[in-house]
Amino acid sequence: MTRSSPAVSRFLAAYGMVFVLALLCAFFSFATYTEQHPTGADAARQLASSILSQFGKSARVLIAVPNQPDADAFADTLQAALTNASATVVGIVKGEPKDARAALQAAASTGKLDFIAGTQASAGWLVFADLATDFPALGSPRLVQPQTYRWPNFLKRDNLLNIANQIAVIAIVAIGMTMVIVAGGIDLSVGSLIALAAVLAALFIRDFAGAQQATALGMTFACATAILVAGAAGAASGAMVTVFHLPPFIVTLAMMLVASGAAYLLTHGQSVYQVPDSFVWLGRSADFLGVPNAVLLMALLYVAAHLVMSRTVLGRWLYAVGGNRQAARYSGVPVRRVLFLTYVISGLLAGVGGVVLASQLKSGSPTFGAMYELYVIAAVVVGGASLNGGTGRMFGTLIGALIIAVIQNGMNLMNVESYTQKVVLGLVILGAVLLDLLRERGWKLQLSATE
Repeated sequence: MTRSSPAVSRFLAAYGMVFVLALLCAFFSFATYTEQHPTGADAARQLASSILSQFGKSARVLIAVPNQPDADAFADTLQAALTNASATVVGIVKGEPKDARAALQAAASTGKLDFIAGTQASAGWLVFADLATDFPALGSPRLVQPQTYRWPNFLKRDNLLNIANQIAVIAIVAIGMTMVIVAGGIDLSVGSLIALAAVLAALFIRDFAGAQQATALGMTFACATAILVAGAAGAASGAMVTVFHLPPFIVTLAMMLVASGAAYLLTHGQSVYQVPDSFVWLGRSADFLGVPNAVLLMALLYVAAHLVMSRTVLGRWLYAVGGNRQAARYSGVPVRRVLFLTYVISGLLAGVGGVVLASQLKSGSPTFGAMYELYVIAAVVVGGASLNGGTGRMFGTLIGALIIAVIQNGMNLMNVESYTQKVVLGLVILGAVLLDLLRERGWKLQLSATE
C-alpha cells in the first residue's frame, strides 16, 4: 500500500471519529424509526384543537387515561384546554378500565357524549369496544386519541438527554485519563476511586452534615472532602510512579484494590442512602434549558481541559513528556512534576465522577464504578489518543465517550442482549486500537517485522 498524503492523515486523525459517530447516529435512527404515540401536554393541546374544530364549544367529552405520569399531564392539560374553550368535560378517569366503566355509567345519566378522549393505552380498553350496546344513553361518542407520527426513538429529546446524562461520569473521568495517557501513563484505579468518592460523600453527609436534613453548604463540604480524598489517592499513585519509578500499571492496579477495599470496609458492603432529596440536584436536575446539570458540568470541564491542553505550558509539557520523555527532560521540562500532576488530576476527576454518580443514584455504594476504568480508557482510545503517549485531544475523548454511549443506548433500544453488547464494544475498542496503529504507520499495513 502507498502512503496517504499528510493532509488526508491529519483530516482522518482529527475528524475520523466524528464521522463514525455520525454514522452510528444515522444507523440507530434508521433502526429505531417507529410510530410514536404522544401522551404529554403537547399531545393534549393537539387533541383539544381537533375536538374543538369539530364540535366547538358544545363538545361534551369524557377523558380517560391510565395511571402514568405522562398520562396525568395529558389529562390535566386536555381538561384545561377544553374548559377554557367552554367545552364540557363530564369526567376524568385516571386509573383502570373498571374506573372508566363507572364514569361511563355516571355520564349516561347526564346526557349524550360527543367524545371519549384518551391515550393509546386507554383507547384500547375493552370497555370502549361496544359503547352503543353497553351504554345506549350516551349516543354514539367517538373514541379519539392524539395523532400518531413516525420518528426514531433514538432521536427523541428525552433519549438524547439520557445518553448525555449517562455518559457524564465516564466523560468527566476520561478528562483525567486523557492527560495521563497523553503523558505516557495509565490509571486503572479510577473506577474504584469513583466508588470511594461516592461512599465518602454519602457517609460524610450522613454522619457529619445532618443526613436527610443536610444543608447545601454541608453537602458541598462533604462532596469536596470526598473529591480531595480521591485526589490524594491519585497523588499517592503519582508519587510511586515518579519517585520510586514503579510501573504505572502495577501502581494503579494496587491503588484500584486499595480504594475498592476501603469503600467496602467503610460501608461494611452496604449502600449509604441517608441523604436528603436535594442531593440529586447535581445528578438529576436540569436548571438551564432543560439540560441536566451533570451534562453542563461535563461541558464546562471539557472546555477548561481543552484550553489547558491547547493553550498552556502544561499542555505542551504533557505532549512533550508523552512523545519523548528523555528529550523533554533535556529540554528543561519538569518531567516528574508533570507526571505527578496528571495522576493528581485523574484522581480529582474520578472523585468528581463519584460525586456525580452518587447524586444521580441518591446513594453511595462500594459497587459503584465497576468496570468504569475500562470504559474510560476505551473512550480515550476510541477518541484517538495513543497508548504510547504523545497524542490525544480532549475533543476526541468526548467523541469517544459519546460513541460508546451511543452504541450502548442504540443496542438497548433495539433490545440487544447485554452479552452481545459486550462483544460489540470489545470489537469497537479493538478496531480503534488498530486504526491508531495504522495512523502511526501513515496508513501503511505492515505484515512483517521488516518492510
